[in-house]
Amino acid sequence: MQKFTSVCFWVLVISGLTACQAPSRYTRAVDSAPDFEYTEPEMVDAEPRYEPYREQNSLPYEVFGKRYQPMTTGKGFVQTGNASWYGQKFHGHFTSNGEIYDMFAMTAAHKTLPLPSYVRVTNLSNQESVIVRVNDRGPFHSDRIIDLSYAAAKKLGYHNNGTTSVKLEVIYVDKQNMVTVGNEPPVPYALYAGQLPNESDLHIASEAADKANLITQTQTPQPTQTIDAVSAPAGSSPVAVTTPSSDIAKGYYIQVAALSDGKRAKQLSDGLSSLYQVPAQVPLIDDIYRLRLGPLTDRFQLQMLLDELKKNGYPGAYTIEATL
Repeated sequence: MQKFTSVCFWVLVISGLTACQAPSRYTRAVDSAPDFEYTEPEMVDAEPRYEPYREQNSLPYEVFGKRYQPMTTGKGFVQTGNASWYGQKFHGHFTSNGEIYDMFAMTAAHKTLPLPSYVRVTNLSNQESVIVRVNDRGPFHSDRIIDLSYAAAKKLGYHNNGTTSVKLEVIYVDKQNMVTVGNEPPVPYALYAGQLPNESDLHIASEAADKANLITQTQTPQPTQTIDAVSAPAGSSPVAVTTPSSDIAKGYYIQVAALSDGKRAKQLSDGLSSLYQVPAQVPLIDDIYRLRLGPLTDRFQLQMLLDELKKNGYPGAYTIEATL
């Protein structure tokens, strides 16, 4: 009788423990697209900005017996491979970053990128792209490099499929608001975002060219001042210094714009010079900063750069032969 009582006791204990076990984290066994009515997401890209990495997300971790070491920085990171997506099963649950997963937001999961990171994802099958904020870990499949939210996958046009081939380019924003996209040169955030100076502050170069009839003509040399990019401390206003005529460069230039604000002219010239990998000059003439790229000696390169500038938001750009 004592033995029977002991057995019954342990059966009850085990049954009680089983009943007290916490339910599974996910209520669904299989992931899926939303199976309820919802308002169609706006499909607006995540907006890159400076965010410090969270230290706890940089610690190594292990999943399915495999150890992962998160990267210390995403700057310059480019990767190609297969992307998958995750949806309703994970909707409303915590991400690895401690945020709530929203399958209608432009987010993603990556195994080793620092959290949070911003990534431009391009679907290589149709060249559609989306910018997502990486705030989660995964996917833990050897043949996949990123898990996009349902909305991001829908924007790329593969939400009806399991995976697609993609290219990843980290959009890295530093404390100084300089932006590096993949392995491209860093540029000021305003240039990355296509934010030109205000029309009230920008004297479009073509107007000056029409007025003075300078297009493709030789400009009469005149005393100038140039912003000294070397001596100007970081974060300070540009310093105008007189440039001796014997040290002045000659050749063909592209005048991009003319601005009254020297600091903005300097910022824009640094960004364009970095982006197009050509020298930039900002002479001060008649109290106006003339933003010029050059000198260039190759007429073909000159024309290609001019066409590129006009296409990318500088329709008033024009070529001159000048002494700076």
